[in-house]
Amino acid sequence: MVDAHSVHAVTPDVLIEFLARTSPFSELPRADLERFSLGATVDFYPKGAIILQQDVSDVSHLYLIQKGAVKVYRVNEDKSVTLLDYRGEGDNFGAVSIISDKKVALTVEATEDTFCFLIRKEAFLELVRSNPLFAQNYFLGLSEGLVGKAYSELRRTKVGMRTDDSFYLFSARVADAVKRPVQTIAVSESIQKAAAKMAEVEIGSLLVRNERDEIIGIMTDKDLRSRVVAKGLDGKEPVEKIMSSPVLTVAAADLCFDALLQMMNQQVHYLGVEHDGKMVGVITDRDIMFLHGNSPLDLLREIVAQRRIEGLYALSARAPSVVRALIEQGAKANNITRVITLLHDHILERLLSLLQEEMGSAPVPFCWMVMGSEGRKEQTFRTDQDNAIMYEDPGEEWETIKATKLYFRRFGNKAIEHLVQCGYPLCKGEMMASNPRWRKQYATWVGYFDEWMSGTDEDETLNAKIFFDFRPSYGSEELGRRLRDHLARKAVKSRFVIRHLARNFVEAPTPLTFFRSFIVEKDGEHRNRLDLKLRGLVPFVDFARTMALRYGIKETNTLERLQALVEGEYMPDELFRETVEAYELIMQLRLAHQLRLVEAGAQPHNYVHPGELSALERMTLKAAFDVINRLQTYVAKLGFMDEF
Repeated sequence: MVDAHSVHAVTPDVLIEFLARTSPFSELPRADLERFSLGATVDFYPKGAIILQQDVSDVSHLYLIQKGAVKVYRVNEDKSVTLLDYRGEGDNFGAVSIISDKKVALTVEATEDTFCFLIRKEAFLELVRSNPLFAQNYFLGLSEGLVGKAYSELRRTKVGMRTDDSFYLFSARVADAVKRPVQTIAVSESIQKAAAKMAEVEIGSLLVRNERDEIIGIMTDKDLRSRVVAKGLDGKEPVEKIMSSPVLTVAAADLCFDALLQMMNQQVHYLGVEHDGKMVGVITDRDIMFLHGNSPLDLLREIVAQRRIEGLYALSARAPSVVRALIEQGAKANNITRVITLLHDHILERLLSLLQEEMGSAPVPFCWMVMGSEGRKEQTFRTDQDNAIMYEDPGEEWETIKATKLYFRRFGNKAIEHLVQCGYPLCKGEMMASNPRWRKQYATWVGYFDEWMSGTDEDETLNAKIFFDFRPSYGSEELGRRLRDHLARKAVKSRFVIRHLARNFVEAPTPLTFFRSFIVEKDGEHRNRLDLKLRGLVPFVDFARTMALRYGIKETNTLERLQALVEGEYMPDELFRETVEAYELIMQLRLAHQLRLVEAGAQPHNYVHPGELSALERMTLKAAFDVINRLQTYVAKLGFMDEF
C-alpha cells in the first residue's frame, strides 16, 4: 500500500552500499546489485501504519527495511490476532506474494517510524529467475545452500580453525580407510603360525576362516598378549583357542564416523569390513586416527581404564577439546551430541561401577535412569544432572526393605557428589537420585507414570515432561525397558496427556526472528539475550515427544523420534527434512556458543546476544524458527486437542 506522496527516489549507490552488507543480497555480484537497484525508491511509514493488509493488498514491490521495525501477524476467522514475526533493519517482506502472484496472506504493521527501500517487482523476479542460489532463500526456506553457508560461517567466525588438517570422518567411507587386502588364517592353524604371518605382513590382526572358507572370528595382537603371553598358553594350540567370535563388522560404504562410534560403543580396536555380503578387509582405530590425527577413542580408553573415581574428574574436563575438533572440522550437531553422550555414558558407567566396588553390591537389582537431555542423548557441555534410581521390589521383610533404602540413599548421594566434581551441575529442580522421591521401587515408578498419564493435573503432567524422555543408563536395562514399554502402552490410550502436551506446544509463543525482534529475556543476568534452548530447541523437542507418545514410539532422541515418525508416515517427508535441518542448525549454534564460553573459562549457558549474530545467522535462524510455526500448524490440524 504505497502512498505516492511519500515515495522518494533513492540514489543507486546508497542502496547498493546497503545491499552489499545485507544478506542474501551481499552474496550477489555488483553488476546484479546495480540492475536490481534501478528504479528503486524509499518510503516512510509512521508507527502504527498498516503497510500491507492481509487478503487485501497486492504487492508491487519488495520491501527492504532501511530503518525501523515492523510486526507480521495473521487475523484469524474469530477476529483474534496471531503474532508471527518482528522484522528490523536489513530484513525484507513481500517476496512470497510476489513469487506466488497472490494477495498478501499476512498483515504487516510498522511498530516504530520506519523507512523502507521499495524494489520493483519486475527487478526482484528477474533476479530470482537469473540466480538460482539467490532464489533458494525464498523457495526452499532452509535450503541446502543456505544451511551449508551458515555452517561454514559458524565454524569460521564462532569457533575458529586451529589447524589446516582436513577432517575426513564425516566424508570418508570405511572403504577409504582400509589399508590392505583381507588377511586370513584357517581356524585349525597354530597360534605360532598365525603370529608369524602377522609379523611377516606387518599387521595387527587376522580374520579366522573355517573349513568352508567362512569368516568365523578374528585374532589380534592384543589376543596374543593377553591370552597367550600373559597366561603362558602353548603356541602350538589352534587359533580357535584365542580368537574372538563373531567378528563385529561395518559396511564398506558407511562413514568412518559411524565406524568410530561402533568401536567406542563396543570398546574394540578392529572391525571387519563387509561389501556385498563378503568380508573385504579390516579397519582399525589407528586407520581412522590416521585420517584425522586425533580420536575420542583415546579419551574413552582412559575413562574405561580408570581405577579411581577421583581420576574421572580431570578426564571429564577434557571432553571440550574432543568436541572442538568435531565442530571446527564440520561435524553436525547430531554427530557431536552422540559423541558427548557416549563419553558421558562411559564416565557414568565407570563412576557407578567403581562406587559399587567401594560400597558392595546392591541388595536388589536396580536401574540408574537418566532424563531430560541426557535421556534424549542430546547433551552439550555440562548440562544439569537429571537422574533417578528404580529398583526391584525388595519384598516384605523389614530388614531387607531398610537395607535397600539405606543402600540407595548412600549410593545416590555419593554418585551425585562425584558427578558434580566431574563438572555436571546439580539440577535446580532436584530431579536427581539424591532426592528420596526419585529413588523408588518399580511399582512406585509405574504409579508415578500412571498418575502423570491420567492428565487430571495439567501442571503436574507438563512438569513431568522431563521424565517422559528417560532411558536406562546403568544397571538393569531390562527393568528400564519394562517401564518404557509400560509408558508407551499407556500414552497411546491416554485421554488427556496428549491433549495437554499438544496444546502446550501449539500455544507456545514462537521465537521471533530479527535481532530487535527475538523474544529475549526481559530481566536478570541474561537480560536482552535470546535463550537458544528454551526459544529455539525446546519446541522441536516438545513436538517430537508429543508425536512419539501419541503413536507409541519408544525412542527418546529427538532426531530418532522424527525418523520413526516419517517412516511411520505420521509426518510429511518435506516437513521432516526441514525440521531436522532447523533443529540441527540451532543446536550447532548453541554448541559453538558454549564451546567459546568453556574455552574462555566461563560457565557454559544458552544465551546469545542477538546483536552479535551475523546477517547470515539471523537469516538462517529466521528460516529455522519459521519451521516451528509450520509444526504448530501441523499439530493443530491433526486435532490432538480435540481427541477422545
